[in-house]
Amino acid sequence: MLESNVTTQRITEFVITGLDHLPNQNILGVLILLTYSLILLGSSANICIIASDRHLHRPMYIFICNLAVIDIMFTTSASTTLIALLLAGVRNISYHSCISHMFVYNLGDICLCFALTLMAFDRVIAISNPLRYHSILTNSRTFALIALSWMIGIAVIGVLTGIIDRLPYCQPLLKYSFCDYPVLVRAACIDPEPYFVPSTILLMWFLGGHFPLILATYVKIVYTVVRLADTEGRKQMISTCLSHAVVVFCYYAPKLVSGLLTRVGVTLNLTERNALMIISTLVPSLMNPTVYCFRTKEIRSRLIQILKRNHALAIK
Repeated sequence: MLESNVTTQRITEFVITGLDHLPNQNILGVLILLTYSLILLGSSANICIIASDRHLHRPMYIFICNLAVIDIMFTTSASTTLIALLLAGVRNISYHSCISHMFVYNLGDICLCFALTLMAFDRVIAISNPLRYHSILTNSRTFALIALSWMIGIAVIGVLTGIIDRLPYCQPLLKYSFCDYPVLVRAACIDPEPYFVPSTILLMWFLGGHFPLILATYVKIVYTVVRLADTEGRKQMISTCLSHAVVVFCYYAPKLVSGLLTRVGVTLNLTERNALMIISTLVPSLMNPTVYCFRTKEIRSRLIQILKRNHALAIK
């Protein structure tokens, strides 16, 4: 409902003020730029290695490639705004650019959630049913699952974007570090509580749906691994699943912390909310290429071959 005694206006651009109070903004900007560069480098390397090697055109690596694409999209939507704000002092962002950033950021968040869940099921099928793995999870089914996750993400975020695009605004100030659904709702001349219902449902879907499913797959994996008599095979399975577990922890930990603090009535200030947002956006995407490049034998071997070949060509 529109608040009384307020004058709305057609906003053509927003002014981001959430980081104005921070000292040493250039230092934070450089750190974000370096982190973003590493994410682009690592994720692009994963995509190129998997795409160029036919032996890696299998479900596990297709899922890793999908994760790398999501990481680039997810971090780009937030990092570009942060870098421009902190290093160039660009506080203004056009209305349509802000809406686009919000759409891409939230789409990446949902697709990343789906990607981690699909990868968990990939591992549990590979470990629990190794003989039937290739018949259960074919490449065509893998692509179908990935496409379905993207379509669901686009549909859900399309609805949220439609809601935001119809809100009236009284002033162009965004008291946050970049464009996100809750930020744009709070900036509007409305009672925000009814508009937080969709985002709350989405958060419950994250924490109450996908996360328990991933935990269930790990319970099944642990049960299967414990029953293995082959010690070497047990170590290999634990090593493979540990990589995914690290990525899952880095993604869900900030969300769980934020949800628990809200549940017990703790209100985070602007600095704390910004810090949690930056950590939850950049750290998981930085960990993903690092984990899958250095912990996955096939990708690591392929990367070493490429580096050796380039080194030999450089010497010639």
